[in-house]
Amino acid sequence: MRLALALIAAGLLAACDSGTEERDAVASTRTVQRPYLPIPPGVVPQGAAAREAALAPPGPEVTRELLARGEERFRAFCTPCHGAGGRGDGTIVSRGFPPPPSYHEERLRSLAPAQIVQVITHGKGRMFPYADRVPPKERWAIAHYVKDLQARGTGAATDQGAARP
Repeated sequence: MRLALALIAAGLLAACDSGTEERDAVASTRTVQRPYLPIPPGVVPQGAAAREAALAPPGPEVTRELLARGEERFRAFCTPCHGAGGRGDGTIVSRGFPPPPSYHEERLRSLAPAQIVQVITHGKGRMFPYADRVPPKERWAIAHYVKDLQARGTGAATDQGAARP
């Protein structure tokens, strides 16, 4: 009987493991990161040239249709933050977010439409980029609508505002 108990105890003792083998195996593996190959000079990603050309100034001709499309897209994408009049009083402000700048501030009134398109494309400050949400033609429409909104907001007339009925 003693021999049987001793054999069982020895078997159980041998079966017990501290788990260090598995832990050591995990600790010894290294994360392997694949190095990025440098992009050869002169290589342009597919479609990049066409996208950049669509964003190049002076942009599309300002027409009533362009401004109407810009207003529609502005209401969809911009009013939650900038407000319908572009004064930085959108619904996000009432929910505790900091207000964005008003389009009627002098520093924003002095921006060219191409600069507004760049901000829409790449974002700025707390504003995230809209390049993946708004196609280039619509970014131009929004930019020209903003310029028209600025002109109407202060009573000043500009070439962009002249196209407005």
